[in-house]
Amino acid sequence: MYRLLRPLLFKLDPEVTHALTLHLVRWAGIIPPSRWMLQGMFTPPEKPVQAFGLTFKNPVGLAAGYDKDCQSVAGLSALGFGHLELGTVTPRPQPGNPKPRIFRLIDEEAVINRMGFPGRGMAYSADQMSKIARRPRSVMLGLNLGKNKDTPLENAADDYIALMRQFIFQADYLAINISSPNTVGLRRLQGREMLEGLLGAISREREQIRLGRGGNAPILVKIAPDLSDEELDDAVGAILDNGMDGIIATNTTLSREAVQSPLRVETGGLSGRPLTGLSDSVLAKVVARVNGRVPVVGVGGITNPDDAKRKLDLGATLVQVYTGMIYAGPGLVKQIVEKL
Repeated sequence: MYRLLRPLLFKLDPEVTHALTLHLVRWAGIIPPSRWMLQGMFTPPEKPVQAFGLTFKNPVGLAAGYDKDCQSVAGLSALGFGHLELGTVTPRPQPGNPKPRIFRLIDEEAVINRMGFPGRGMAYSADQMSKIARRPRSVMLGLNLGKNKDTPLENAADDYIALMRQFIFQADYLAINISSPNTVGLRRLQGREMLEGLLGAISREREQIRLGRGGNAPILVKIAPDLSDEELDDAVGAILDNGMDGIIATNTTLSREAVQSPLRVETGGLSGRPLTGLSDSVLAKVVARVNGRVPVVGVGGITNPDDAKRKLDLGATLVQVYTGMIYAGPGLVKQIVEKL
């Protein structure tokens, strides 16, 4: 069915298509017959995985960026995922970068985006999460956290701490996004000194929350694929030294190596098939550096079941998909799980 729909969807502007499919998935999840139909079509066999003290019904999740405002959990949960990473959520609403800001590189099964964390902000997402909490669910929910564009880097910890305070009791895990290439200066937070300061502040605040209210949701850090070996050493060292619970490797890339499309000149993060090799390489390096101390989530360039299996073989505990689904359709999740 998706093969028939894809040409029609690809005639639309990419951001319009995203909004349309998100809206359809949302309503499909709200209406019981359509939700049951999706579950019947896309539910894979259960293959439980333990990570961060949580049990995931299978290792395949949805990467952050699709459901930025936590609106479509019921529908997305019916597509077979073991977890959904919602967001990126920022403390205050913001429009993101000017449009157009999403570009399909169809022949290369890739996307370039420069969204810039658009969204309705923390208060709206918290309200959505409170509604989700009142419904039974089997899928784990992560929440990807980002700073507002106009928050100075030296004050970034304030944004992340405000988000952590709000969502540590609502999400199953939190992901600190310091690696999006689409918020000016954000990736500088991956440097050792700035990252030590940020994660140290987050760790201390989490301990205060744990002592006061008992909350202790796992906190992961999402890193870029464009770090040098020395930068990767610094980032992984800071993550481990400050007691974070896992690493997500990787975000989108600024590299355009081997990309032939004329759209390669567009600024923003590249995802999809051209990212596969780079993301796999960084994943292997991260797994070697953590040496089993924390789980690693592999994301970037998964376009088929073999890509996902390779990341798991490289040492990832969980994997996440997004751009691959744009080209392969929602059946990709079931295909991956069935092949594991």
